[in-house]
Amino acid sequence: MRRAVVEYRGWKEGYRCGYCASAQGKVSAGMWAHSMTVQDYQDLIDRGWRRSGKYVYKPIMNQTCCPQYTIRCQALRFQTSKSHKKVLKKMLKFISKGDISKAVSEEEPMDSHIEDAVSCSFVHRSESHVSEAELTPLNEDHADVVENEDEDKGETKEEVNVKKAELDSLQICGDKDAAVPGEPSPSTKTVHAPPKPGKGADLSKPPCRKAKDIRKERKLQKLLQNQRCTLEGSPLQAEHQALLLQSSKSTTNQPKSIEDFIFVPLPDDAPHKLEVRVVRSSPPSSQFKATFQESYQVYKRYQMVIHKDPPDKPTINQFTRFLCDSPLEPENPPNGPECGYGSFHQQYWLDGKIIAVGVIDILPYCVSSVYLYYDPDYSFLSLGVYSALREIAFTRQLHEKAPDLCFYYMGFYIHSCPKMRYKGQYRPSDLLCPETYVWTPIEQCLPLLELSKYSRFNQDAKAVDEDHIKELGRVRVLHKRTIMPYSVYKKRRKGPSDEASVQQYASLVGQTCSERMLLFRS
Repeated sequence: MRRAVVEYRGWKEGYRCGYCASAQGKVSAGMWAHSMTVQDYQDLIDRGWRRSGKYVYKPIMNQTCCPQYTIRCQALRFQTSKSHKKVLKKMLKFISKGDISKAVSEEEPMDSHIEDAVSCSFVHRSESHVSEAELTPLNEDHADVVENEDEDKGETKEEVNVKKAELDSLQICGDKDAAVPGEPSPSTKTVHAPPKPGKGADLSKPPCRKAKDIRKERKLQKLLQNQRCTLEGSPLQAEHQALLLQSSKSTTNQPKSIEDFIFVPLPDDAPHKLEVRVVRSSPPSSQFKATFQESYQVYKRYQMVIHKDPPDKPTINQFTRFLCDSPLEPENPPNGPECGYGSFHQQYWLDGKIIAVGVIDILPYCVSSVYLYYDPDYSFLSLGVYSALREIAFTRQLHEKAPDLCFYYMGFYIHSCPKMRYKGQYRPSDLLCPETYVWTPIEQCLPLLELSKYSRFNQDAKAVDEDHIKELGRVRVLHKRTIMPYSVYKKRRKGPSDEASVQQYASLVGQTCSERMLLFRS
């Protein structure tokens, strides 16, 4: 049985903010994750956490200078805006005709996916130096039972079975406390505005089909020969592509979907060929290893040109720690996506070379965008916006095999920073209430954020965090390679009490995760 193992590092206060340029305005909590199941991380990001490499952090929303609200797009209902269509058409014209638009288009945000959560130096200082042996619980063969530790002190008799489990890095087994496949995640609670009557299509009538849509369908085979999306180098099956195209057909008075722009038949003499490959980055697959150096060189140029880093700063070590290392354990359940769950790089290959890489996590209920870097020579293609649209389309594709996977997480929405408001343009989208952890449509949040940069979105005054910590003693601890509840560890501990720190940790991760993940104590 594989469990998450984390070291809680407490609060980090008074460090530089990359959004408002405050020298000491940021406040966040963090922990170093040695390993983590995809379900644990899904539950954590649904409580406002986010990872940078193996460092997992959560802004302290009512204290930090620029509150960062977790934002998700409802990928299945996503509709392209006018500006999104411009970017998709620009890419299509470039691939099919070689056209490079000279017109000045709407300015693309400097960072399409970057999160200035914690400086790389802080993350580096937070790295763990605990040995692998200390992090590995003992085998069942060495299991013992801790009973009545304080019986001789006159306390009430208490029997506590302390279970010890062997970590198996090759086989991932589902935790009995994990969400049951097919059941909604606790995080899927959403606060909706009352629907407007009389809106929407007549569902009792079959959808109309346009002649051009029928022609598209006939040209599907040609499409597959010219433009492909691959998983670990294997082209997607033609029938699956057909299903995606069919499901995206426009009906009367409905705008085109992403697929209508992406999966378009190209002429035989198209000057360019774009291919998107999804490769597992942790643990690194053979394709990831084979393209590592080329990918790193793209990252290095991106950091130097776009972020003005000096030539010696974007090191391979930094690249590996930040964008390749991940605590997420790979999982490949039969009812999951073909590529499995975990951490991946989505590589954009143009005419045989990498021009952009989207770092993503594929989780039980979402595709979570981590970072994007690209070759600055292709900035004219608005690759930040284009990659986000491709990741939304990828989410919809994965949903065909994994029905619970239907959201696209874009990281944080920061309303107090105008340049970070662009994420709100991907509609429909929801923001996470920082107090009750329920999702609220962004349209209901914006008026509140105009009044105050920190806001509780859930307007039910009686609503509380349903996963708040109820029993601190049930928090799972890993101490001297032994898994035990905090109630037992507390009695064994020597030295000053650490209850305040454990209480803080448990309140931030919630009761569910605190009972599943192992909090390392030396």
